[in-house]
Amino acid sequence: MKKNVLIMVLMAISFALYITSCSSNNQESNEEKTTVTVNPEDVVKHGEYLVTVIGCNDCHSPKKMGANGPEIIPELMLSGYPSDRPIIKFDSKLIKEGFAMFYPDLTASAGPWGVSFAGNLTPDVTGIGNWTEEQFKKAIREGKFKGLEGGRMLLPPMPWYNYESLKDDDVHAIFMYLKSINPVNNIVPAPITPDKM
Repeated sequence: MKKNVLIMVLMAISFALYITSCSSNNQESNEEKTTVTVNPEDVVKHGEYLVTVIGCNDCHSPKKMGANGPEIIPELMLSGYPSDRPIIKFDSKLIKEGFAMFYPDLTASAGPWGVSFAGNLTPDVTGIGNWTEEQFKKAIREGKFKGLEGGRMLLPPMPWYNYESLKDDDVHAIFMYLKSINPVNNIVPAPITPDKM
């Protein structure tokens, strides 16, 4: 008799666990089907946040010396190396020894790869104005110049390999933010190869 009661208690416990399990599976299924609507302004704000914490302004925004050191020139934000700025000669002896050097505002650098200039990320046609989101994704995740499959790789110091695992939503947010800022007409110079330095 005690054995039958024990079996019935174990069956009751098993049944209760089964019901609980089914109910939580149904709850999870219902949660998966929920669609979240994202406000486009929130996407742009998230993109601005990512651009800020990733440090895009560090190299892509021209700066002037201010009371607290280099300060972004607001009207040139994210427009890359200014095309009207003279290109200086770097110490090729140090570069041949493996050193890298930067312009004071970090919009250009020189190293064993030659001289590279930070690109224009504004929505002007001289920047990313006519890029598709797929091009942008290929550039930021795969390091392809202008996001073109057959193009050259992005040059140092662009750390594109740090962004390989960015989520699609994050890349989309960055792209939408960049498309929302003021366009700046600025044709960034082409890189200079080491033999031309």
